[in-house]
Amino acid sequence: MLLERPGAPLREAELPMPEPGPGQVLVEVEACGVCRTDLHLVDAELPDIPYPIVPGHEIVGRVRKVGSGATVKPGQRVGIPWLGWTCGTCAQCLAGRENLCDAARFTGYQINGGYATHALADARYCFPLPEAADAASLAPLLCAGLIGYRALVMAGDAGRLGIYGFGAAAHIICQVAVWQGREVHAFTRPGDTDSQAFARSLGASWAGDAESAPSAPLDAALIFAPVGALVPAALRAVRKGGTVVCAGIHMSDIPSFPYSILWGERRIQSVANLTRRDGEEFLALAPRIPVATAVTRFPLARANDALAGLRAGALQGAAVLVA
Repeated sequence: MLLERPGAPLREAELPMPEPGPGQVLVEVEACGVCRTDLHLVDAELPDIPYPIVPGHEIVGRVRKVGSGATVKPGQRVGIPWLGWTCGTCAQCLAGRENLCDAARFTGYQINGGYATHALADARYCFPLPEAADAASLAPLLCAGLIGYRALVMAGDAGRLGIYGFGAAAHIICQVAVWQGREVHAFTRPGDTDSQAFARSLGASWAGDAESAPSAPLDAALIFAPVGALVPAALRAVRKGGTVVCAGIHMSDIPSFPYSILWGERRIQSVANLTRRDGEEFLALAPRIPVATAVTRFPLARANDALAGLRAGALQGAAVLVA
């Protein structure tokens, strides 16, 4: 499924089958999650999009061909995440912050992604996945789970945690946080009682509108909704010394707010991409909990319907395209 210009619907297209070069693998796609970042791509809210591009960066599949030097084996199941390549030599990469590499390239953005039957990937940025697990259930772990996990780590040891926007990432990270013994407060769109009930079913101790104040100050807040106006709301909700973590790759402008709600050594922290270490840690942790993903499956040809459902907030959990 190809995106040819800003705002255009994706269209079915037949592209030449790629051949893996040195260090690359050709993966036959079993499932690909539909992420809010894909909507940002369609809406041209990301810079320098190289049209035409195949979206999709929550890819589960089987290795079918291996380029020279790649260490994975044909037939192995792997996951392909958002981070698709880094230079490995800049100051950020050498310091273990490959997520901040200025030369980084991203799956489904600068590299053709998983809204396809096959995808080409750098073997170094593929994660081994369980052979027997359901492919569609695994797919949301590869971005919603990984970025959400990085955001949760940035919240530190916060015991009372707020989650703003209860979509794919939130429904995964709520389970992790509850398993860790945290008290989770879920904030949704006003009147979204279905998402509030969903949050409670996953262990949230409270769920309500994002405009509401928690019953007690939060130690930290994670913002997954791409809504800048939630930043001042979250700052008002966290205690002195608390942290507000902005976990999206794109967010609408943050409105001005009084210094008084930042004062008291409150912090605003952004999350940029992921590292391979994040992936290794989270994919080892998820089956221990175990994380159960709620997915709505769509055939690949209905990618536009999946994106429309995500945009409308009509889905609980995650949408996943399946082969």
